[in-house]
Amino acid sequence: MSDLLVIAFDDEAAGFELRTELVKMQKEYLIQLEDAVVVTRPTAEDIQLHQAVNLTTAGALGGGFWGTLVGLVFLNPLVGAAVGAASGAIAGKFSDVGINDDFMRDVGKSVQPGGSAVFILVRKLTADKVLARLESFKMRGRVLQTSLPDEQEEKLREAFAGGKLGSALGVPEADPPAPAPAPAT
Repeated sequence: MSDLLVIAFDDEAAGFELRTELVKMQKEYLIQLEDAVVVTRPTAEDIQLHQAVNLTTAGALGGGFWGTLVGLVFLNPLVGAAVGAASGAIAGKFSDVGINDDFMRDVGKSVQPGGSAVFILVRKLTADKVLARLESFKMRGRVLQTSLPDEQEEKLREAFAGGKLGSALGVPEADPPAPAPAPAT
């Protein structure tokens, strides 16, 4: 089962930085993301979704390939490519995978103008390594919403407010070193 995390920032750049860091960690097999979307709010009336994958473009490319292939069979590859690309783009435009766009727009209304929020759908993660890499974001962001159990969500909120991120998801902190023995007199 996947968990949803929504982290808000006062500026747009921090949201994109977080998504970039998450993608890097995915390439290093530290986290498995189902979706990571940055929602920005340039003005009070405007909420923009920045998907990790542009489904319209992906649909057009896939449709163009299959259209060309079918066009070759019927001896007219250019018409086949054009029809395939158009139908693929339309199919991609109306596809919605991952986090629901309407849900993201609704939650995005709670982001201040000029700010951003990152919607993260996590399938699996190596918590201690991922959280250590996210230390630079802890005082910049705040948790808007999660699907975590209440206790873990509260720890995550405290961590982003300035606590230790490593303890947020139940990762034990290292014990402090024992005090050195007093010198013998």
